[in-house]
Amino acid sequence: MVPTAPRYLLLLLLLLQGSSSAALPANGRTTGTRKAAGDTGEGLPSAVTCTGCVLLVSVIEQLAQVHNSTVQKAMERLCSYLPEHLYLKMICQGAAEFFGPDLIKLFTSKANADVVCHALNLCRKQPGLPYCHLYPPPKEGLEMSIKKAQRIVKSSVLLRKLTAFPSICSLPFLDKICQKIKHTIDYKVPLKDFDQDNFSDLSYFRGYDWRGKDCNDLNDTVYPGRSPRNWDIQHDSNCNGIWGIDPEDGIPYEKKFCEGTDSKGVILLADSAGAHFHIPPEWLTAETMSLKTFSNLPLTIFNEFDWPQFSGYTGFLNSTIGGWTESIYLHLRDRNRCNHRDYQSISKNGGSSKNIMGFIESLARKKKLDKPAIVIYSMVGNDVCNEYTDTLAHMTSPKDLHDDVMKVLKYLNSRLPDGSHVILQGLADGRFLWDHLHNRYHPLGQLNKDITYEQLYTFLSCIQFNPCNGWMSLNETLRNLTSQRAFQLSSVLEEIATLKFSSFDMLYVNFSIAAIADEWHKLGGKPWQLIEPTDGFHPSQNALALGAKLVWQEVLQKWPHVLGKPNPFNKDIVRVFGDQGGH
Repeated sequence: MVPTAPRYLLLLLLLLQGSSSAALPANGRTTGTRKAAGDTGEGLPSAVTCTGCVLLVSVIEQLAQVHNSTVQKAMERLCSYLPEHLYLKMICQGAAEFFGPDLIKLFTSKANADVVCHALNLCRKQPGLPYCHLYPPPKEGLEMSIKKAQRIVKSSVLLRKLTAFPSICSLPFLDKICQKIKHTIDYKVPLKDFDQDNFSDLSYFRGYDWRGKDCNDLNDTVYPGRSPRNWDIQHDSNCNGIWGIDPEDGIPYEKKFCEGTDSKGVILLADSAGAHFHIPPEWLTAETMSLKTFSNLPLTIFNEFDWPQFSGYTGFLNSTIGGWTESIYLHLRDRNRCNHRDYQSISKNGGSSKNIMGFIESLARKKKLDKPAIVIYSMVGNDVCNEYTDTLAHMTSPKDLHDDVMKVLKYLNSRLPDGSHVILQGLADGRFLWDHLHNRYHPLGQLNKDITYEQLYTFLSCIQFNPCNGWMSLNETLRNLTSQRAFQLSSVLEEIATLKFSSFDMLYVNFSIAAIADEWHKLGGKPWQLIEPTDGFHPSQNALALGAKLVWQEVLQKWPHVLGKPNPFNKDIVRVFGDQGGH
């Protein structure tokens, strides 16, 4: 059964929620979710839908401007750009049919996106607080413009239907798939995993974009990272592409090429920066929008708006979103081809020391059967970043960080094979964001030169959806206090790194955006290019690649034993088994 237009709209808003909420730190110590501003629990309107509405209406308005067309034609054009996959085009067409009449009325009255979304009740004013807005207020004033627009759509059928929509996952035809997807997202395990070994031969939904590709998903004794079974004479038990016997001397290839080479994998425990959260700026750029613009939208949704396949830790594919891919995994694989496919990204949008124990159990490493691993703990922002107005009060304290990280290390000590290593990475200095972005135009504001990052940060703070009120703030004192707490927490990690555990040794490395910027400057780049343009918060592809290079160089210089010696048989492995690619 095909959903009706209102249900199309609901599905579209679900997708918007995925894109918007992914950037928001979920760093509470409970599993409950705090209500966003404007969310009364009686319908769809919330900070998520407000943000999504303002972005969508802005794009439609700009498409009409760029192509000198009507709003109706602009909506049709936007829908035509969306792929058929996941019914995205049909969802868009249904939403356009549902919203269209009211949008046309409001645009005819010269209402901007802020006014439209407030009039449609998709953005709501909090009692006693001013109206939140992304754009400069209209000349007649924002409040008066909104009231005028509300009179225009007063009799709208849409407004009556919005509050009657059920939860997306309460719909009978989506109930089971919602449960399975929710389990995948909550527990960071592959959606398709027949043998339940936490590895998959599907790339997305926490598959091999996130962890090494399973070369036999029907056998739970075959997976990346295990010690070879009987030197892989008959089959490839660890999925590194090396198996069989050399007919010239009768020696198993795994034994001949990998024994004594200190092969190991890399496992990442991280937040959205480690997972490489990225919303393509082309999605908001009406001037260049085309049929190709949204071709990667389905995969982006399936991967929670993360791009781990290009990340600076476990990335393995050449980047298709700008810049280049350089990662710890690729460096480790180039050093020793026996490490092929041995990577895991156990990372979460909103991940922090406060919630990591909720998803660390998806780490796939057996203490007695598997190879040692290099585990990188990299929570670079969410222990100081949150959406609360009293942001300082909700930051992680040094004591809490110490206690939470010690829980992680004790868990790792019980799971990791002996001879493993743990790298603790410090927090970023997020003042870099404001310093290099606040007066620049956001992708949505480049056409008419009307939206800067300062306006974006202020809007997100107003609707209580700013992912980092401490750093993405007009208040310089607050930005400095946030960095001060970040330095304190980094010092705690550096002190913890001196402790001893039976299964692994520990190292501490900085996350130095200043050092990354220096490297980027040498290449002729500008500092603002190191920040994701759409959200103005996460490190960009270039920043992650350079960050991986700096971490690798630091570890290679100070702790070379962690990385193992270069494998002298690398060329022989490629000669016999081919390059095989990064995955």
